[in-house]
Amino acid sequence: MKVISIVSTKGGVGKTTTAANLGGFIADAGLRVLMVDLDIQPTLSSYFTLTHRASGGIYELLAFNEARAERLISHTVVQNLDLVVSNDMRGELNGLLLQAPDGRLRLRHLRQVFEPDYDLMLIDTQGARSVLLEMAVLASDLALSPLTPEILAARELRRGTLQLLQDLAPFRHWGIAPPPLKLLVNRMPPISTTARLIEETLRQMLKDESGVTVLDAVIPALEIYSRASTAALPVHRIEARAPHGRIAPAAAETIRALAGELFPEWSRRFSLAQSASKGGAHVARS
Repeated sequence: MKVISIVSTKGGVGKTTTAANLGGFIADAGLRVLMVDLDIQPTLSSYFTLTHRASGGIYELLAFNEARAERLISHTVVQNLDLVVSNDMRGELNGLLLQAPDGRLRLRHLRQVFEPDYDLMLIDTQGARSVLLEMAVLASDLALSPLTPEILAARELRRGTLQLLQDLAPFRHWGIAPPPLKLLVNRMPPISTTARLIEETLRQMLKDESGVTVLDAVIPALEIYSRASTAALPVHRIEARAPHGRIAPAAAETIRALAGELFPEWSRRFSLAQSASKGGAHVARS
């Protein structure tokens, strides 16, 4: 099972939307995906309609080391896409994990509970530095950070997310290296010289940063992403083809490019899923 955390110390950059659309697309490609909602504001937990809601969620998993899947796993309307809901209503987990000897490593130790049943775990996190965020990063094989093409966002990246990874470097002494960080330029205006300049500056600034890569895939600022969340569906199901005359590619193509860049070993499945989507089907089998 691969584990990827969607992280940023800055709120409002599109972590939850990225997690939902990436998870939905990969599930439609026939892979088994588990989303884990670590945000105290449980947006991901309510993104998709649930066909079954488990009696527990992230609180039971982390506070009590709950290992019974039937207590933890909720099912969404998207086949192959399950969810551990955020239910830390009083915000107690950060304090609990801060005091626990294994607090920052708890999810890393518990991921084995889910490994037999899933190909991918996607962890959505809160937009602030916390023990929960550090725990998610240390449990991951890869960290993905959406970044809007704005000067303030670029500055926050350096003093926030990149500093977080540096602060976790001492865990290497226990054989736990912080994961590689992939940066996703999100909400790129279709026509904006300033935004393009900021994107290029970011790429130049980070090209020699060890363990950090700016992805080639870029998510454009399009209304279709809001429409998809309103419809409680992954965006590739809403827009398989781009409207005539629009410069930006279809949402399905954008998400496929992102998924393929993150997980090249599954590229064939993703291509089949996109082809099925263009043909009117939602799920590709191979």
